[in-house]
Amino acid sequence: MVLAALRRFAVLLVSLVFGTALCALALGLLFGSSVSRSVSLGWYLVGSALLVGGFFVGNRGPTRPQGEGWFPFSMRRWTRWASAEEQHESISLSAVLVTLGLVLILLGVLADTRYTLF
Repeated sequence: MVLAALRRFAVLLVSLVFGTALCALALGLLFGSSVSRSVSLGWYLVGSALLVGGFFVGNRGPTRPQGEGWFPFSMRRWTRWASAEEQHESISLSAVLVTLGLVLILLGVLADTRYTLF
């Protein structure tokens, strides 16, 4: 079970890294930026967005919406307590998003040629 989870995480990470790099390269070439600068900036931006998303997913409260009327201007908002499985899922998703975000930011630091690490 752990190997299957690691394989799914690796596929998600590789597709996110290469997808972000391809989009950043296309935008970088469009705006006349260098390859290393555009890729590092793309990884910085997507990694930061994943970190923020992981923060907000992990800080969901113990209640969940229930029933009709759950839209921004509704006066009737019903909530229910989240099950233990739903709370565990929120924390797990938060951990995945934060880990992916940190890896992308680390890759951005390694790809950024403006500064030397050693």
